Amino acid sequence: MLDRHWRTVFISDVHLGSNHCHAEELADFLVTLRCERLFLIGDIIDFWYLSRQRVTWGGDQSRVLEMLHALARRGTQIIYIPGNHDRTIRRFCGLTLPMMKIRRRCVHVTVDGRRLLVVHGDAYDAVTHFGGMQEKFGDWLYYRILTANRWLNRIRRRTGFRYWSVAEFLKSRSGAAERYIERFVQAGLDDARKRGLDGIVCGHIHRAALLQRDGLIYANDGDWVESLTAFVEAPDGGLLLLSHRGEVIGEILPRPKALGAPAYLHAA
Repeated sequence: MLDRHWRTVFISDVHLGSNHCHAEELADFLVTLRCERLFLIGDIIDFWYLSRQRVTWGGDQSRVLEMLHALARRGTQIIYIPGNHDRTIRRFCGLTLPMMKIRRRCVHVTVDGRRLLVVHGDAYDAVTHFGGMQEKFGDWLYYRILTANRWLNRIRRRTGFRYWSVAEFLKSRSGAAERYIERFVQAGLDDARKRGLDGIVCGHIHRAALLQRDGLIYANDGDWVESLTAFVEAPDGGLLLLSHRGEVIGEILPRPKALGAPAYLHAA
């Protein structure tokens, strides 16, 4: 599955430079990736960690950048939409650089004519966050869980078991986490509906998902610290959520007739 050619690929929340980035798995995913267009939807490099001098940068993280350069050299169009952890790059939004375009948000038009808002998702924080001490404690606890996740999966790998996300398991059993995710999903769908679009593609919350609700598409491409997933558009317009191994974990079929739409439009 990994060596299949995709029309468009969406990846976010890589967090290069942090302890919790699964750079090896991402580099392996990218090395066989073939696509016409690659959206990097924020938090690719974790400048929060860089600013705190807690940088973890090894060969695999450099290899991720090398694979992105290789894709660009092969003709893949790369569009970078900065998130909250790489917010400083937003000052360059609107620029077209030799290797990529930088945008605040985009409207991606699939080959079968569906118009999807592409954003990182941190703009919805005002709607979804608890705020105050409860939020700060949640952030502290989350990073402790990610640390446990990293050590457990090192053991699992050495003993021949596949990757398993502790954080995802715990979030799925937390009522507060599920309510937070539901508010985020609804905020994204409301934004797409307000703009007259067919759905939204985002990241930010580290919860991969692909669903349809009230005639709209919600696609969250997940992350590379927990779920290790990507969202892709097939050449026929079909939409799929993939694991880092290339397994299909979510799918929306293409429309019956392709409309021959343009690749993407910048949304102001």
